[in-house]
Amino acid sequence: MSHSMGESLAGQRPVHWKSERLTRVPFALYADPDVAAREQRRIFRGEVWNYLCLEAEIAEPGRFRTTFVGETPVVVVRDDDGEIYAFENRCAHRGALIALEKSGRADDFQCVYHAWTYNRRGDLVGVAFENGVKGKGGMPSTFCKDAHGPRRLRVARFCGLVFASFSEDVPDIDDYLGDEIAGRIERVLHKPVEVIGRFTQALPNNWKLYVENVKDSYHASLLHLFFTTFELNRLSQKGGVIVDPSGGHHVSYSMIDKGAQDGDSSYRDQALRSDSDRYRLRDPSVLTGFSEYDDGITLQILSVFPGFVLQQIQNCLALRQVLPKGVARTELNWTYLGYVDDTAEQRTVRLKQSNLVGPAGFISMEDGAVGGFVQRGIAGADDHDAIVEMGGEGTGSSEARATETSVRGFWKAYRRLMDE
Repeated sequence: MSHSMGESLAGQRPVHWKSERLTRVPFALYADPDVAAREQRRIFRGEVWNYLCLEAEIAEPGRFRTTFVGETPVVVVRDDDGEIYAFENRCAHRGALIALEKSGRADDFQCVYHAWTYNRRGDLVGVAFENGVKGKGGMPSTFCKDAHGPRRLRVARFCGLVFASFSEDVPDIDDYLGDEIAGRIERVLHKPVEVIGRFTQALPNNWKLYVENVKDSYHASLLHLFFTTFELNRLSQKGGVIVDPSGGHHVSYSMIDKGAQDGDSSYRDQALRSDSDRYRLRDPSVLTGFSEYDDGITLQILSVFPGFVLQQIQNCLALRQVLPKGVARTELNWTYLGYVDDTAEQRTVRLKQSNLVGPAGFISMEDGAVGGFVQRGIAGADDHDAIVEMGGEGTGSSEARATETSVRGFWKAYRRLMDE
């Protein structure tokens, strides 16, 4: 493993890691356009599985969604054979989008620009005026539709989630996830779900800053006043962090232990802004939930490299898709879930608790801002590094959540794919 990104495409000085250690992360990685271009090739179009959508969102033949793999636009659609297909949302002719809507139903896809037509598997099946008009013009006789079409992706399904990859070498999805991460996904997605709400959030920061935030169990009760004040998540609670061997996937979880919290003064002793008795909820029913898991876990945040998140916060279930949009902008797609067999009362609880997360959530609002604080703060600091040393230098699982082990795990997976 070298310490350099390789030569910059623009001839500039490349970004350097100062050592093999994962405890010092160059700030330039969040701001260098050549790094971002390399990420698209080596990570998003490399040996990874990218989350696309839920199977439930394309349950019937012809149903499709448009999404992205990194910055590459993609169509994902179910065909009459029941299989799911994914291909670039790019006409092979002049590069226009094939599908313009976010979702819908289609027998086929026709580009609005010159009416080239594709079937649900991404095959080019029609070229308008292929034989010309009145014997003049048209495509040459050597033109073969079978040889032209957008790139197709491999598709994998797991627990109702649809993933795709441009790589033929990425391991099967079960091996990619590993037993521990797969088991934690199955814990939440153990029965049919349906979408009960959506948000798309624009973040003023590099995509990696948000992924680090998701993996950072250390910040949650320090940044989020709501978490600590209303005792939903404290580092003193029972819980832990799971990091898979690749480093790229993680789970952070905690349990409410009221007896242990009653005598805990650790937050007050630290004089933390997030621990305050000045705040009350006018409607405390937002925190009134119901027990639906027998393991006592009230908060579980899970990530799959590079940009998928599954959350269970109390009874609020949601998926998050992290999409880079240039060096300093990220799109975060939130999909709120309920189980198909929810009672009316349970569905009301989930909808009410959705106020905890999302762009203006009582908890997640700060996450949408703090990445921008970092992006602005590192301007002019290309030669400096972030310190990621909480909990030591390793990337293993931990019974403590006052650690950055899963953040270091992210960089372990990142550096392997980027050949750094």
